[in-house]
Amino acid sequence: MRKLILLATLIAAPLSAQTHPADEVSAERLESDVEKLVSFGTRHTLSTQTDPKRGIGAAVDWGLAEFKRIGAKCGGCLEVLPVGETVTGPRVPTPTLVRNAVAIQRGTERPNEVIIVQGHIDSRVSDVMDATSDAPGANDDGSGTALVLEAARALSGTKYPTTIIYALLSGEEQGLHGGQILANWAEAQGFTVKAVLNNDIVGNSCGKDGYCEPKVVRVFSEGPRADLTDRLRAAQTRFGGENDTPSRNLSRWVANLSAKHPGELQVRQIWRTDRMGRGGDQVPFLQKGYPAIRFSVGVEDYDHQHQDLRTENGVVYGDTIDEMDFAYLAGVTKLNVRALDALARAPMPPKVTVDAAVKTYTEIAWKRSEGATAFKGYKRPTDAAGWEAEVFVQGAPQKPGDLGVILQGVRGDDWLFGVAACAGDYCSPVSSAVPSGAFAPVGKE
Repeated sequence: MRKLILLATLIAAPLSAQTHPADEVSAERLESDVEKLVSFGTRHTLSTQTDPKRGIGAAVDWGLAEFKRIGAKCGGCLEVLPVGETVTGPRVPTPTLVRNAVAIQRGTERPNEVIIVQGHIDSRVSDVMDATSDAPGANDDGSGTALVLEAARALSGTKYPTTIIYALLSGEEQGLHGGQILANWAEAQGFTVKAVLNNDIVGNSCGKDGYCEPKVVRVFSEGPRADLTDRLRAAQTRFGGENDTPSRNLSRWVANLSAKHPGELQVRQIWRTDRMGRGGDQVPFLQKGYPAIRFSVGVEDYDHQHQDLRTENGVVYGDTIDEMDFAYLAGVTKLNVRALDALARAPMPPKVTVDAAVKTYTEIAWKRSEGATAFKGYKRPTDAAGWEAEVFVQGAPQKPGDLGVILQGVRGDDWLFGVAACAGDYCSPVSSAVPSGAFAPVGKE
């Protein structure tokens, strides 16, 4: 008997000693990557693409090479490729090749189901058309670029049911071109996009006025969907759902995930698509109906973004590496890694419908999610910010067909309802039973 107990202890010990991929995140590596990005002088989208040491071409080539180095350490687990197009636009006056550096970590069970983590590699100074002056772009968005590379290092050694795509985007400052190119490419591949995590300006903890937010990261999410049809907009106006888009529920899910780790960075949800008067590479995905959120610092330092390198009246301007907080960047990176790890293990959120008209009870029905072993149902008052405790848990029977429950004595007028799909301990974001609540582009639910 003693031998059996000892054997059980030896078997169990490695499990208790297991670390999460987030524990592999290194502030030192993040700083090294940002230093390398700054060394290219400028990464302006209109800068040189042929100089091996300066400009956007050299930076994207370095990003592709870094992904290949990461993939080589896991036996070629990453498919690395440039995804680009030649574009013109208001800030791109002549046809210009815009290249994204992309690495694909294919899922073992549902490879067509993808999560994308991204940051933009291009930089700028005060004049958005100045392609020659030094534009270090340390925080905007060397921080997001370094985060994506570090996430690939942390996660690439693990096999997941679904696919993770790591992307370094060009052309953001010239009109979100890299995001648009990647969104078009994802659509052309026929991917089912579960979530897009856009990281842009995630490497400082204090603002120009000295106010600091070292323990908070903001997560932005859209309200009414960008791809709403007139019919769905009318239904949403009548029956609700303007606060229950997939992106808003993805934001809630990330906030709950951070709350499970109180010693790490916490999420402050910002219920708008982006900051006042500004935008980011999550927007092209939202326009296609893909769930997408933006991570950004708790407080921005406007003297150190979109600025020429200079000193005026004793004030130093410019997006330089000495203004960054790499412990903070490591915290945002850890949160992204935790989210990617959990999303890649969880099934796709189901499509949910509700019928409670003229009833003293509520009927909830949902479509089966591939890979799900159980479903959890939630409700909340219509004016509540977050989901309450689960109201039911239902296993996933093997027989085909839709699933559902009846909540006796629950009058649906007063509540919003949703369902998450689970595989073991990993559950998807909640999918709301409202018009346009499904985690799919409108028309493809």
